[in-house]
Amino acid sequence: MTPDRQASHFKRARHARETEIIEDYVELIADLIDEQGEARAVDIAKRLGVTGATVNKMVARLKQMNLVNAEPYRSVFLTDEGREMAEASRERHHIVVALLRVVGVDEATAWADAEGMEHRCSPETLMAFKEFVKRHKS
Repeated sequence: MTPDRQASHFKRARHARETEIIEDYVELIADLIDEQGEARAVDIAKRLGVTGATVNKMVARLKQMNLVNAEPYRSVFLTDEGREMAEASRERHHIVVALLRVVGVDEATAWADAEGMEHRCSPETLMAFKEFVKRHKS
């Protein structure tokens, strides 16, 4: 592998890690809104196992990215762009879970393992997974 190609792979991996954190927050906020009608910072922190300060920093970042609306001491809500990101992340997660189930992974393990995997796959890979599942689903 050439140095340029290797550098490209590492750059892609770094970007995927950064994107994964953002998508995890947005997806969790969507889950909380769907379940409870709102996403409070304390609930986000509890579910992610992080401090309130960490959540506040990330919410500020998500606001800058126009993914959420939030005011101090108020709930966090998704913008249209944030909702779209959450839905796309959920869709990718479901595709990876379906693939893992088709190849024989039990449901609980498939759901756990898919977390993270869906953020690292290219759109082409996810499309291939989806087509594979269609062909092999029983």
